[in-house]
Amino acid sequence: MAKSKNPIITNIYTADPAPMVSGDTLYLYTTHDEDKLINDFYTMVDWYCFSTKDMVNWTDHGKVFSLDDISWADDRAWAPQCIERNGKFYLYCPVHKKDGGMAIAVGVADRPEGPFKDIGKPLVDEGDWNDIDPTVFIDDDGQAYLYFGNPELRYVLLNEDMISVKGSVNKIPMTEEAFSKGSHYTGTSYGEGPWFYKRNGLYYMVFAGFEPGEHPNEHLAYSTSKGPTGPWKYGGVLMKSGPCFTNHPGVVDFKGKSYLFYHTDQLPGGSLFHRSVCVAEFKYNEDGSIDTIEKCDGVEGI
Repeated sequence: MAKSKNPIITNIYTADPAPMVSGDTLYLYTTHDEDKLINDFYTMVDWYCFSTKDMVNWTDHGKVFSLDDISWADDRAWAPQCIERNGKFYLYCPVHKKDGGMAIAVGVADRPEGPFKDIGKPLVDEGDWNDIDPTVFIDDDGQAYLYFGNPELRYVLLNEDMISVKGSVNKIPMTEEAFSKGSHYTGTSYGEGPWFYKRNGLYYMVFAGFEPGEHPNEHLAYSTSKGPTGPWKYGGVLMKSGPCFTNHPGVVDFKGKSYLFYHTDQLPGGSLFHRSVCVAEFKYNEDGSIDTIEKCDGVEGI
């Protein structure tokens, strides 16, 4: 049987993988690290989409959304996530607001591969730097949740239109019981990059985090809850840190198998600002817990 090879995308630098299944196809949305850096920092202006039916052969749909499409933003096209509802596709993206802080934009499309059109204003804009890395989930009762945040984990309820917020921003208590002891600003291991989903009645929050002490690179960890808004209980390390400074989880079930998407700096010329998306297959334990997943060379085709 054919086997994929990590990194998945080799023609450009990609990061922050966000998988979404629609029909018999897995769509993967990514950020894009530009070859040439500005001010020796993350230089990111657009989002890409790729798709597969077998986890081996990938179709490149190219750029599907860009800062050029968002009139009120000027920088930092960071980690997105896409979801389908009522025949539309909604791409949630953190961006830097002109003369402001970070905010969350929404692009809407009729097809998973776009093109996406901005709704014309921020969905979440608290005027600070916490509003990054949105992760979206629609529960069985139809209520949609949008979690986000660095250094704090926060969430809002979305209306059914998926482009407006119900109520105000809610803050999750940043406790060691919820996210373990760590070296990030809240004193927990939670750093950023939340990925929220539900499986067999258990809610999961996967995130990029920092261990106690001086550990320069992010690892991936997870917490679980019996309800969509917590309380969260720390589950353990999902993927050990390194070699890249950052990492970002994307978890999905596809055709009977479970996958963790992540990123490294493996491609030639790779660095903390030039990353590359990878994928590993894993299995859940009977109680829903997940053992630490090893980085790998690729996955078997399906």
